[in-house]
Amino acid sequence: MGFSNLLSIGTLGIVYGTVFSVDDFKSYFIYLGFGLVVWNTISASISSSPNLFSHNSSNIKNMNIKPIFYTLEEWSFQLQTFIQSFVLVFFVFLFFEPSLLNNFLLYSWLPLLNLFIFIYWFPLLICLISVRFTDIAQLVPIVLQLVFLTSPILYMKESLGSLGWITNLNFIYQILDPLRVAIIEGNLNYQYSILIFIFNFLGLFFTIKLLDFESKRLPFLL
Repeated sequence: MGFSNLLSIGTLGIVYGTVFSVDDFKSYFIYLGFGLVVWNTISASISSSPNLFSHNSSNIKNMNIKPIFYTLEEWSFQLQTFIQSFVLVFFVFLFFEPSLLNNFLLYSWLPLLNLFIFIYWFPLLICLISVRFTDIAQLVPIVLQLVFLTSPILYMKESLGSLGWITNLNFIYQILDPLRVAIIEGNLNYQYSILIFIFNFLGLFFTIKLLDFESKRLPFLL
């Protein structure tokens, strides 16, 4: 996964760095790299969520295991994948920009926590909705593609110009951007990150309650 991400970062960095006439390729590669690693984790978590319970329907119907187990299993897998990808990319970039280590240790802990919580509760919410409305599974990839194209991941936020307000409505980008800024710039807006944490905590609380409420009905819905 790490080498795959490095290959994607290298290829996209050269292509889009040329298209956008980037002056500092080193900074652009780091900006693009961390953005892609975080986005890939969020995207993979959400993409796999609509079919999570249907793929485990046989176990849910025939085994006395609470459905939350399957959600935690998937979450653990996504965390493992993220760590594997992130560590390799981080150490490669660290060779070119040593200050990233200090920034990561001092400023990234709260944005990382927000990311880890978000990739549990939001995919779980999509999963629970998809149990009742199965067509959601076909809609999710389309929406994710649109979100990716309208998020400053391949390009700088300033490139949006007067359309920059779009990023304020893009809550997935609000999870991604603080982590990237903390690592690259060594800057963290604690007030904003705490607000995101509260939002994540409420989302986590609500979805777990919803899962508990739906658990007894799941075998009949699958």
